[in-house]
Amino acid sequence: MALAEVQGYAYEAALAGAALLDAFGLPDGEHWRTFAADLADRFRARFWVADQHGPYPAMALDGSGRPVDAVASNMGHLLATGILDADETAAVAARLAAPDMSDAYGLRTMSSRSGGYGPLRYHCGTVWPHDTAIAVTGLARTGHAEAAARLIEGVLDAASAFDHRLPELWGGDARADTPAPVPYPAACRPQAWSAASAIAFITALTGLDPDVPAGRLHLRPTGHLPVGALTVAGLTVAGERLAVTVGSDGRIASVSAPAGLIVEEHPASRD
Repeated sequence: MALAEVQGYAYEAALAGAALLDAFGLPDGEHWRTFAADLADRFRARFWVADQHGPYPAMALDGSGRPVDAVASNMGHLLATGILDADETAAVAARLAAPDMSDAYGLRTMSSRSGGYGPLRYHCGTVWPHDTAIAVTGLARTGHAEAAARLIEGVLDAASAFDHRLPELWGGDARADTPAPVPYPAACRPQAWSAASAIAFITALTGLDPDVPAGRLHLRPTGHLPVGALTVAGLTVAGERLAVTVGSDGRIASVSAPAGLIVEEHPASRD
């Protein structure tokens, strides 16, 4: 089986590796850029399928090379990798924002309209906070702030039911149908990547994107924050401390950044 998200991560790694080779004056950067471009073309030709709602990336190719066409959260991993063009990004963001994927306590691993869906099926309907966080990261980076904020709200609602110690996963029931997320009986709790989702959410909410070699610090908050006003302190960038405060309206209130970094504030984009 060839998973969709693995193609995206390979594409992103090839381009990042090429940039590193260029930065250190080493050869073969162009080889890896060519590899990435070819991978994107093959991905576009073999993974994209369509239903009555339009085109979308299949979650995988099976052992015979046929698309596994359930609508699943795997496509959310592609958003931040760069393998999608603008139209493809918009199509994936719309799929993730639709109620069949996002009206649970976070992002369902599979659409509630798909034949294999079950709210307590391990990879086919439950909500994984780290999976949601990866999709949120991609949505925020590609300018789909409202969709990102809605998914964060879902996980925050779930967190209170678990004493703010996020388990590995929970049920994918709609928030309108259950007053709290249904626990998954065998879920690990705590789990490291579930805990780390909080860092991804904070990064998305602040839009924090440092580029130390270029001497710039980009801040692109999502807009209205589902957590209210937010201060993030104790970060280290370029060997020095960084602190950011964002108001509940999503505007940057203050930034304490290392000298020499140009802080660029970008207004939140809307879905």
